[in-house]
Amino acid sequence: MAARKPSQGKLEALQRSGTLNPRPRQVRDELFAQEGFFDPHDLLQVRYEMLRQVRREGRSVVQAAAQFGCSRPCYYKARADFDREGLAGLVPRKRGPRGGYRLTDEVLSFVQAARAKDQTLTAAETARLVEQRFGSRVHPSSIERALRRRGKKRP
Repeated sequence: MAARKPSQGKLEALQRSGTLNPRPRQVRDELFAQEGFFDPHDLLQVRYEMLRQVRREGRSVVQAAAQFGCSRPCYYKARADFDREGLAGLVPRKRGPRGGYRLTDEVLSFVQAARAKDQTLTAAETARLVEQRFGSRVHPSSIERALRRRGKKRP
């Protein structure tokens, strides 16, 4: 019996939470092929079951990774994340920088004060002022985006 496709609502919820498995067709484990509880589209279920089968059922890492549509490095990363954080560690995280490390609150406050004094300052001129004051090169559009985000946070 082939697994049925989850509802559109569930797929959208998985997408929003970042837990939609990008390769559900690569999951070949029997539990996920049957209709019922296990859903190959649910990345958390897939990763957890992969880890469980290695730890509790003695399946090899190579076998489990192949059955659940991922690589051995993917398995080891999932295991380390799970050991460190529990189930929450299996939720995928965005890669790359976590924020504007150059555009700190201090820098943005400086920019806002400079613009309050001289409302004719362009974004490029503001970027030059930031580089002179803080020694940090910041693209003018990055400053504009940061100011817009900051404006949304504060009423």
